[in-house]
Amino acid sequence: MPRVVSKEELLAMAGVDCGPSEWLRVDQERIDRFADATGDHQFIHVDPERAARSAFGATIAHGYLTLSLLPRLLAAVTPVPAGAAMAVNYGLDRVRFLAPVETGSEVRARSRILRAVEKDGGGVLVAREVTVEIRGLEKPALVAETLTLYVIGASPPDPLPHGRAEAASLARQQTNPKEQRE
Repeated sequence: MPRVVSKEELLAMAGVDCGPSEWLRVDQERIDRFADATGDHQFIHVDPERAARSAFGATIAHGYLTLSLLPRLLAAVTPVPAGAAMAVNYGLDRVRFLAPVETGSEVRARSRILRAVEKDGGGVLVAREVTVEIRGLEKPALVAETLTLYVIGASPPDPLPHGRAEAASLARQQTNPKEQRE
């Protein structure tokens, strides 16, 4: 269960460490399901016999699988502003995959809040440095700077500055020179 804080508290939390999370086992079934979902069936992920003869010595999780575990790993240790209707993955500023996650390994995450800023409409954008650790290894699986937008209230603000119809028209004009001349 996430720790609920006031919006003002969250805005003042730069430098605060969160975590670590609970350990999560990354098994072959999870890796295979991710391979099916993404179409990435490279042998180092899905063929234990062939991967055993590779430099990795075993199958490994996709780097993007490890990255995709962040919401689950951080859910219980990340402060959330009171009244948040949703948390939206706003993107990543930096990601580095530093060590492979072998099948059967356990991972956990910890984060440090880098900054939190109030956005138009009252939401809060939080930047975090997140580290995913592998049990028993010194080198982390990945380090990423993540961005999360907390939407406060009943519904999210419209992200398009001039409304959907006008934004769609502007997009068409930018990609269709003939329409620009008319």
